[in-house]
Amino acid sequence: MSEAIQTARGDDAASGKKAATETPLPTDGAGVGASAPVALRCAARGVKKSFGETSILKGVDLEIPEGSFAVLVGPSGCGKSTLLRLVAGLEEADEGTITLAGRDVTHAPPRDRDVAMVFQSYALYPHLTVRDNLKFGLELRGTPRAEIDKRLDEASAMLGLGPLLERLPKQLSGGQRQRVAMGRAIVRRPTIFLFDEPLSNLDAALRAEVRVEIRRLHDRLKATTLYVTHDQVEAMTLADTLWVLNGGLVEQKGAPLEVYERPRTKFVATFLGSPKMAMLEGVLIRENGRFLAEGGGVRAIVDDERFGAALEEGRSVTIGIRPHDLGLAKNGAPAVAELKVELVEALGSEAFAHGWLRASGPSVVARLDADDARSVRAGSVIQLAVAPARVHLFDPKTGIALGAG
Repeated sequence: MSEAIQTARGDDAASGKKAATETPLPTDGAGVGASAPVALRCAARGVKKSFGETSILKGVDLEIPEGSFAVLVGPSGCGKSTLLRLVAGLEEADEGTITLAGRDVTHAPPRDRDVAMVFQSYALYPHLTVRDNLKFGLELRGTPRAEIDKRLDEASAMLGLGPLLERLPKQLSGGQRQRVAMGRAIVRRPTIFLFDEPLSNLDAALRAEVRVEIRRLHDRLKATTLYVTHDQVEAMTLADTLWVLNGGLVEQKGAPLEVYERPRTKFVATFLGSPKMAMLEGVLIRENGRFLAEGGGVRAIVDDERFGAALEEGRSVTIGIRPHDLGLAKNGAPAVAELKVELVEALGSEAFAHGWLRASGPSVVARLDADDARSVRAGSVIQLAVAPARVHLFDPKTGIALGAG
């Protein structure tokens, strides 16, 4: 992996060449014109990539505005890391174009792309101190000593690396090593930061800590960032724009909450959210002037305004309901289903009741408040409610959300 890092960041250093475009990153929003049109820092058009007979990317379009944080998320094998490597120049696209800061870099070598990449394996030089790891690339590139010291001081202050500068990588924790790897990228002041699942090697507590640090760092630098992860929590909390990939194609893009609350396909709906959304086969019926979705043990009013003309009496639908939107029917709320509880998963501030809506139906999960969970046991039968706005409907054949076009 060290070789890959060296290729992405240091080939220009090894050859003694300066990066093609090195624009200092504005801090605290400085230098970003509020009235200027939004410029694209990174764009991919119709990108395809195959390895042998296996097609990985099948025509991907990607747009990352200046200063934004874009996250590629999806299951293993969806092509997200391949797309990141194409942007870095570690792989070359079979078809399509890639531009960085307005330059076509589709066939440019990594050293001419001015990117900084952070991998999950840190890739620090084990025989160099933190200080020397941070400045190594700048020294090779012939950066003046005063500028090196200035950048090193800035990065150290941002990441809290001051007390660690004289330590070797083996004397650091996993979180500290990842901060050093980020610091090495920061001192480069690249056109774009690329993160390839940088938190995968950290334990849960450290992942949460470093995740917050990465977002804080982005908010301070206003640096354009492309981040790859399979972890939906990372994706939801870090992204300005979420790009959900599936089978080599972009399934949906948008603001994290927008994608979560209005998934365009069944895949996106079940991929984002934990526990995942329940999917039940049913049909639309009309009763007392309102449309209801009925099937799989559920009978729920749907949002007429949201689905509009797509609502037709007798139409077959797949009903989707998130566990967090399905709870005990109380305070006069009408019950939409009856759950026979098999297991209660107590998590402290909340709990999840796992069970079945009917003997032959699929397993369903409902969220319970901690107080409500105290009275629910395995074998309990509970009445569930859901707000009409939280009922999702999909076409059973295409998997596309009703009203999504």
